[in-house]
Amino acid sequence: MDINQASSLASSAVVAAIPLMFAGAGELVAEKSGVLNLGVEGMMLMGAVTGYAVTAITGNPWLGILGAIVAGVLMSLVFAFLTITMLANQVATGLSLTIFGIGFSAYIGKPYTSAAVRATIDVLPIPGLTSIPVIGPAFFHADAARLSRVHHVRRDQLVFISNARGTGCCARSASRHRWRTPWVFR
Repeated sequence: MDINQASSLASSAVVAAIPLMFAGAGELVAEKSGVLNLGVEGMMLMGAVTGYAVTAITGNPWLGILGAIVAGVLMSLVFAFLTITMLANQVATGLSLTIFGIGFSAYIGKPYTSAAVRATIDVLPIPGLTSIPVIGPAFFHADAARLSRVHHVRRDQLVFISNARGTGCCARSASRHRWRTPWVFR
């Protein structure tokens, strides 16, 4: 394997991992709040097929991303309504939404299996860093979705660190008297 193949493989792996990183971060936040959402895969499939369909119809990839977000939010609202308002079992509801998302996305996506979408999102290269062999093209020759992921990872990290230590006066108090602040995560 030469350097060009390694660079292409690394870049493809990073592109393929972006949707999983977004879904994993969302599920991490949900589980931190005490909700077990096993329907993430169905939500991702519904978002993917909706985004592709909207992009194929309009030719605008940004509208496709907006359509994917709306589809994911709608599926999440169904999950939230069933589990929080109707007090349904989270595991059964999540698995049901996964199965529903797999089937319904296949049904919706059937007309678009032969549709060719030529719309692309512009790449935003970071000067100097894109010339690093193998990792330069994979991490620093990216579109807006890949670059926004760096912001999301950092935000999630700061939220979890601040919640682990407590915030404001509770953090100072917790460092001296842990037994008085049971709501501070350890």
